[in-house]
Amino acid sequence: MATYTYETIPQKKGEKVRRFEVVQKMVDPPLEKDPKTGQPVKRVITGGSGWVTHGPSIMSMNTKKA
Repeated sequence: MATYTYETIPQKKGEKVRRFEVVQKMVDPPLEKDPKTGQPVKRVITGGSGWVTHGPSIMSMNTKKA
């Protein structure tokens, strides 16, 4: 399961944007409306942690050096 960030799309001038997170499966379609207010929403791309696939592995750190 992944955590997605959404924010509301203001319909009136001066209306505040509400940002919230939802845990969804990757195959689930993105939300179209805020579950609390019913306002239209868009999914926000945010940074996150990624897999590091280079550098020394944990297993190589346990070996004695000559």
